[in-house]
Amino acid sequence: MAVFSKGLALSALLAGLTAAPAFATETIKAVVIDGYPARALWVKEFSNFFIPEVDKKLAETGNFKMDWQESYGGSIVKPKGVLEGVKLGLGDIGIVTTIFHSSKLPSQAISAVTPFVAADSVAVAKAVDEIAKEFPTMQKEFAKQNQVYLATGVVLDTYQVFSKDPITSSKDIEGSKVAGAGMNLRYLEGINGAAGVRGGLTDFYNMLDTGLVDKAMLWPEAAKTFKIAEVAPHMLAVDLGAVNSKTVTVNADYWKSLPDEVKTALQDVALMYRDHVAGIAMERAAASRDAYVAAGGTITEASAEDRAAWAAAMPNIAMEWSANLDGKGEPGTDMLKAYLAKLEAAGYTGVRDWTAE
Repeated sequence: MAVFSKGLALSALLAGLTAAPAFATETIKAVVIDGYPARALWVKEFSNFFIPEVDKKLAETGNFKMDWQESYGGSIVKPKGVLEGVKLGLGDIGIVTTIFHSSKLPSQAISAVTPFVAADSVAVAKAVDEIAKEFPTMQKEFAKQNQVYLATGVVLDTYQVFSKDPITSSKDIEGSKVAGAGMNLRYLEGINGAAGVRGGLTDFYNMLDTGLVDKAMLWPEAAKTFKIAEVAPHMLAVDLGAVNSKTVTVNADYWKSLPDEVKTALQDVALMYRDHVAGIAMERAAASRDAYVAAGGTITEASAEDRAAWAAAMPNIAMEWSANLDGKGEPGTDMLKAYLAKLEAAGYTGVRDWTAE
């Protein structure tokens, strides 16, 4: 009986040794923040794509697993507060809307200052991200905010012009009041009598409806979401260009504490997320144009000559941007040339050479 018991005990011990892992998986907490709601494209895809892909990569070795804590929609920070929130450690990882921080992150405007080049979100996202990796400027700007740059993201396919009245060329913008935001208001400076009126996407419908403005510059997905066809049923497809507006960053102190395997997983998936979100933006763009027409809107394609004339009439905001960075000791001119070269290699040449003059 004793021999039988010892045999059972030995078998149980051997089975336990066989079944037990040779190591224990370490759990790492990660607080992700954005002020925008979970339904926003980039936030939704962070939950549905970024997080599962990181988990999948870490599961390959089993050394680490993430304890994700997602806080969106203003639960920790408002949309404009993500940069400061990650800086202070209120979040470990954040999706920063860079267009809110032109003074702190001036190099992020590289796509906004080069209109009429590429309406392809994927190409623009990739080019901007490569510039960030090849030149120190963008990463240095985030480092000053106690953050590590992971990847850029593009959620705007391309700005177009929406109008209350029929519009067939940039000539029809002359003398108009046009709603816009940030750098794109400067696109109007070469158009006779056009006046830019600053506003947010949530304001554009009422601005058009009340007659505060005659036209607005926004992208088709936003036009669909905010039912712009009801108040501005005419769109001039002038393809002002795709613009990067989001960057995934990590708190620098948190980053230092991460194992290399986790850092690598985050960096690798950030690139995948960049292309994934940009690709969805392009898919939605086509569907949104169709939806705009279905809602009663009409679309007129601007001619190549009209686009070239508009671009030529603008001040060279790209050169202004690069000169400003040059003056701060940063390689602004080199960044501009490299960025446009990347887009050209991807098949996109602007109607104006922004590096000239």
